[in-house]
Amino acid sequence: MIPIIAWRNIWRHKVRSLVVILSIAVGLWAGVFMIAFSWGMYKQYMRETVETQISHIQLHHPKYEEDRDVKYILADNVSMLEYIRSDEKVKAAAARTVASGMISSPSTASGININGIFPADENNVTKLASKVVGGKYLDSAGRNPVLIGKKLALKLKVNLKSKIILTFQDTSGEIVAGAFRIAGIYKSKNTTLDEMNVYVRSSDLSRLLNAENAVHEIAVLLKDDSSAEAVKEKLRKKFPDVNIKTWKELAPDLNLVINSFNEYMYIFVGIILLALTFGIVNTMLMAVLERVREIGMLMAIGMSRMRIFFMIMLETIYLALVGGPLGLLIGYFSVKYTGKAGIDMSMYSEGLSAWGFSSVVYPELESSYYLPLTLMTIITAVLSAIYPAIRALRLKAAEAIRKI
Repeated sequence: MIPIIAWRNIWRHKVRSLVVILSIAVGLWAGVFMIAFSWGMYKQYMRETVETQISHIQLHHPKYEEDRDVKYILADNVSMLEYIRSDEKVKAAAARTVASGMISSPSTASGININGIFPADENNVTKLASKVVGGKYLDSAGRNPVLIGKKLALKLKVNLKSKIILTFQDTSGEIVAGAFRIAGIYKSKNTTLDEMNVYVRSSDLSRLLNAENAVHEIAVLLKDDSSAEAVKEKLRKKFPDVNIKTWKELAPDLNLVINSFNEYMYIFVGIILLALTFGIVNTMLMAVLERVREIGMLMAIGMSRMRIFFMIMLETIYLALVGGPLGLLIGYFSVKYTGKAGIDMSMYSEGLSAWGFSSVVYPELESSYYLPLTLMTIITAVLSAIYPAIRALRLKAAEAIRKI
């Protein structure tokens, strides 16, 4: 009987009850959608960073990362590549010759990272060729071709076929310079990196470094990122004298986002539910105070205080059980729809690209997160009902009946 009475009580004031239900629903929908939006944005950023920049695993000379000196070359890199590519978990692998230096044009100069690549192998790992927006990708034709970012080209005030000078140290510590001609201009989703990286053929860079087949880095792209640790351990046993790191070690900021996402989600939703708590408490307190005579009458005819307490609690829980699932359901379908269609943020594309984010965001949230959110909603409703229910228990039947 008490559950039926509690259900009917919340619909005695339909407008007020609907306002509370809609507040819960909208609050949860907003929380779910914003979490999914944020996670989708960071998931794309992580995927873009791993698959098109750092790859899942990188191999270096043990001393290379100390000061990135070009003299620390991976010996026998050809056989290393053959072994890595033979692993069925590996999708592609590419060797790189890396140097830090200056790029100069007739108008200005800038500090950059010079990446000497094997064009076909690099494209298999990072899809670099697909980012070329002007000219052509590096190939065997021409002498000393270079691929530069669009933002860097604007900074240097150069165009296709313009000549630029790359200056850096060779393996003996001497300053060397080489003239390169711009063969292509590329643009990625991270304009900051575009401004800092240029690409040349590994053979051209090795020649200027005075080192034959100089390879400082091997990037490994896996078919499944979950196998990164297993592949790393396998390579460590095979090449114990090589420094091997996964993408989580190479980009600790990305790993931090993954590890702390649950905490951020619960804190964010907790803040929303805390705000909703005040609304629920206010509504139920009003419901109790305007029904003082009624509650007094129920006490007078023999209804126990615990039953009255239970009735008030049930009214609040009913409101949450209607509004909570409604908000989560709307949130679920909103995430599913926008996850496929995407949200166009092109008006903010310049600012987003400066931080490496895509201008089209695909919200994403695993189904396993909806159950904890539902439980959090129910717990919030129970806690919100305690104070109004206690106020009802403090009423004295004789005084409450005479209340006007």
